[in-house]
Amino acid sequence: MAEAVRALPQEIQDGIEVLIWNVKSLEGINRKLELGARVIPAIALNNEVVYESTIPSQDELIAAILRCKDNFQWGRCRGGARCICRKSP
Repeated sequence: MAEAVRALPQEIQDGIEVLIWNVKSLEGINRKLELGARVIPAIALNNEVVYESTIPSQDELIAAILRCKDNFQWGRCRGGARCICRKSP
């Protein structure tokens, strides 16, 4: 799942902030529960799970990101691990 996000075109990656949580850690378990993800891996956009277990094609993932762009704060990622897309504070 993380690889699907890492493979996105650079112009898409530049417009999203992506974070990964390890569900073997307490923080990761808590985040999974907050999102309501039933299975892993999962991708959430703006704190809403959009993919669980099934890895989306690049076109599907880009379309999902663009559908939520009105609620998305676009800008360069501040670094860190990659997987879950969320609105920047």
